Amino acid sequence: MSQENVAVVRNYFDAWNSGDMEAVRELYDPDAIMRAAPDWPEPGPFVGRDAVMQQLSEARGAFDSDHLEFLSDLVAVGDRVIVRVAWHGTGRGPQSDMEWTTVCTLRDGLITGLEYVWDHAEALKAAGLSE
Repeated sequence: MSQENVAVVRNYFDAWNSGDMEAVRELYDPDAIMRAAPDWPEPGPFVGRDAVMQQLSEARGAFDSDHLEFLSDLVAVGDRVIVRVAWHGTGRGPQSDMEWTTVCTLRDGLITGLEYVWDHAEALKAAGLSE
């Protein structure tokens, strides 16, 4: 199951980078929850696929173009996939370059939880791993 979960997360990032927000939407469970670090720009949590997609659309809409890149390998632990990412956005003001760790929880091929964490080592530690 862990490699299947990794494939779902890769598909998510591919869909995002290709601008296919409908494909992104289809990877979320209807009851998905997105949580962010306490000092994240939009605090959340965002509960339900519609709320998650609204938040993602608003974030993406702040830029003329954007893309995500992997800064680490995707690590599968049980029903979670952990990866360090960078988000680059350009246009409509200053360029944005943010880094964080994404922790995806999956069930039956869908993302049920998405958590943004600033510290990669903390995310790995919480999953019982180390860098």
